[in-house]
Amino acid sequence: MAGSSKEDKFESFMKDVKEIEKRDQVLTSDKQIDRLTKAGSKYLNLNPYEVLQISQDTTEEDMRKKYKKLSILVHPDKNPDEKERAQKAFDALKTAKETLSDPDQVKKIKLLLEEAAALLEMNLKDKRKEAKKLSPLATIQEDDSPEAYNRLKRAITAKLFADREIKKQELQDRQQQEKKRERENELEQEESAKRQKEFEKNWDESRNNRVSDWRSFQANNKKKKEKKKAKAASTFKPFKPPSLKPEQR
Repeated sequence: MAGSSKEDKFESFMKDVKEIEKRDQVLTSDKQIDRLTKAGSKYLNLNPYEVLQISQDTTEEDMRKKYKKLSILVHPDKNPDEKERAQKAFDALKTAKETLSDPDQVKKIKLLLEEAAALLEMNLKDKRKEAKKLSPLATIQEDDSPEAYNRLKRAITAKLFADREIKKQELQDRQQQEKKRERENELEQEESAKRQKEFEKNWDESRNNRVSDWRSFQANNKKKKEKKKAKAASTFKPFKPPSLKPEQR
């Protein structure tokens, strides 16, 4: 009987879960736009399965059908009064569909979801353990309420997607900074080479002038020396010894 009661409880729990999922999947424009643009959607929308409201087992054909239904509902042209939010919701759906159309991306996302499932079980196990410390019959909210269970599941999953996105962005930022530094170094080297080339060009162009100036300087210097020498020669008076007078006795 105990086993039967446990089975009935689990079936009831899964029924509640399906009801919540069915309720969340109401196909109306307003609700879908709200869902895809609400606070926290930036990270919730990183999970393409969450965005398209499908399971991991959904075939690609069914995924495209669901995308078509949702995209028609939130299309900006169908929602002129909320065009900006509708565009944001439409973009989220388009990104999700493109992501799930890429086999490599699907593999990475499924690995992330497996990690999220493992973390969820660890979290629930720890909560049950803490509850049992208070009372052997104590239960946790997530075991009694499908809403609480799904809330925790979504929170853990969203955190993993957010952490991955933040790390990805940080890596891209570092790569961009590195490229920027490399480009700045290249420009600096190009500018330095340009200045050196300009200097060498000007040096070559001015060489003839420098040689001519030096020759003119030497010629002028020679003329000055010759002029000075000529002037010295013209003013030179030879030494005449005094005449000797006869000795008188």
